[in-house]
Amino acid sequence: MNYDEFTGEVQHRLELPDTGRTVRAIRATLMTLGQRIPEGAADDLAASLPIEIKWYMTGAVHDHGQRFGWQEFLARVTEIEGEGIDPPEAAYHARVIIDLVETLVPPSDFQQLRDQLPESEADENWRKLFEVVDAGGWGEAEEAQTGGGPQPDATDSD
Repeated sequence: MNYDEFTGEVQHRLELPDTGRTVRAIRATLMTLGQRIPEGAADDLAASLPIEIKWYMTGAVHDHGQRFGWQEFLARVTEIEGEGIDPPEAAYHARVIIDLVETLVPPSDFQQLRDQLPESEADENWRKLFEVVDAGGWGEAEEAQTGGGPQPDATDSD
């Protein structure tokens, strides 16, 4: 998958109106994640991503391995995404972006990411980041929200 395909897929999944907002959502999520995990883990996870996307987790981050929880992650993502984004929307963006990343990276690298982020019920409940992945991925989660399956065509006369 190249940069245009990656950003196009994120824009489609998030139903964002333009590429600028899409890129800000991707940058906010991956840069903040790159700040949270160790440099080597960020390099491993980003290795399978398009080079321009990889840069958000590696080249744009100057201080890897910071210790902060889910709420701080959301605050940072919300701030980077900018005006008009609230924490619940930022959380949704992050979950959908992480789900796409999960489809592109080796399972061992994705498991390494999960292992680095505490998923307990305590303050650092990073399990929330993986809710779309754990629901079976974006397509399955979207189908569960919409009732799933093909919808009847209003023009059918059967």
